[in-house]
Order: sequence, then structure tokens, then C-alpha cells
Amino acid sequence: MTDTIIMRPFVFFFLFCTIIQAESQILVGEIVPFETQRVFAVPEKFITKPVNDFPVVIDAVFPDESFPDIAINDLPAVPWFIMGKGEVRAEQLASFLLNENINADRAFAETLAAHYIAEADKEGINHDVAFAQMCLETGFLRFGGLVIPEMNNFCGLGSIGPGEEGIWFPSVELGVRAHIQHLKAYASEDPLTGELVDPRYRFVRRGSALTINGLAGTWAADKLYADKIKLILDRLFSYKPEENKAL
Repeated sequence: MTDTIIMRPFVFFFLFCTIIQAESQILVGEIVPFETQRVFAVPEKFITKPVNDFPVVIDAVFPDESFPDIAINDLPAVPWFIMGKGEVRAEQLASFLLNENINADRAFAETLAAHYIAEADKEGINHDVAFAQMCLETGFLRFGGLVIPEMNNFCGLGSIGPGEEGIWFPSVELGVRAHIQHLKAYASEDPLTGELVDPRYRFVRRGSALTINGLAGTWAADKLYADKIKLILDRLFSYKPEENKAL
């Protein structure tokens, strides 16, 4: 009995040290250096805040928080978010399209590029992203699938399969507008600026795809859909019209 009483303080001390060590390992294991994380500034409503201030790893920051320049510089060069401002001018968009499809009509390519910039600007959509998606959906205006040029359908709206070839629009402008509106339905919960012309707008869960990645498996069943758009964007941003003498 005497030995047990003497050993009791040592047992308690050992248990106390063990608990302290375990707690410190849990906390350290959850902390990741800030510079290893990719940071995007996105609306607060799309972020899940930490519970009870317990340390968690996040890949986004709130708009009102400050963060170092390295986080800003770490943003991808290719547009990631669907909402935003495009960078490429109309003449370069048209030139890029003509470079990818030498049989495309120059006047039509220039008109199409101008419509994409104008319509995207009205709704706050990144026109670079929308134009790249159009290039993917139409095969750089080669079409060849269920959708034909006369439909003025540049994003495959309603084109599901045999018997469902897609929606016809009376003009190029309205076809582009419908595309932009459908993109906004995916990327934002904000109301449209212009009059609704997209007949499938009501079927989209609003704000369900903030980024290009969200279009894979939703807009199109193709799981590589977003990657294909990004590849076109990479080519668009690296394209230099002055290097192509034919254009």
C-alpha cells in the first residue's frame, strides 16, 4: 500500500505530460504555412468559417482581410472565375479565331468578337472565358455536330442528342446574349442586366459554378470540359497576331 501511495504522484505527472504532448501535436498538425496555400479573394458567403476558432486550413480569404503580395501574385494567369473583366481586345479575339480556323469568315469573326465583349460587359462576365468556351463548343466555328451555323447557337444550348439538336436564335447578337446569360446563371446569383433571351436560364441552379471548373459535369458531361477551356485560354493569351503574317 505504501509503494502505491508513493508512486501515485509519478503516475499523475506522466499522464499530464502525455496529454499535453498529444494536444500540441494536434494543433501543430493542423497548421500549414501561409505561403504554401493558393489564395483567392471570393465573396464571404461562399466560405465556410472556422468553428470555435479551431485552426483549420483554408484556400480562400475574406475580401476585407489583408494578405501579402505573394498571395496576389500566386493567382493563375488564366482567368479562373467566370465573373470578371476580360483582357483580350476584339481584334485579337478575331485574329486568334481566324488563326485556329483559316476557313472562318473574317468579318463574321470580328462581329462575333465584338458581340462577346459587349454582352459580357453588360452582365459582368469575363469575355475571355466566354469566347474560349464558344471556341470549344463550336470547334472554332467549324460546328459539324447537332448545332449548325444558321442556329446562331454558340454554346450548345439545348443540344442534348438526336431529336434535341438545340435552340435557334434569330440573330448572332441574341445568340451571344443567351450564352452570356446562361454563364451568369451558373456563376452568379445577381439578376440579369438585360432582358432575358435564354430559354434555359430557369433550369440552372444560380451561383452553382463560380469558376471554370464548375462547368465540368454540369454544363457538359465531359469531366475534362474545364481543362479544355483552360487550354484554349492558354493559347489565346500566348497568341501574338504579329507573328502570323497571314493575318
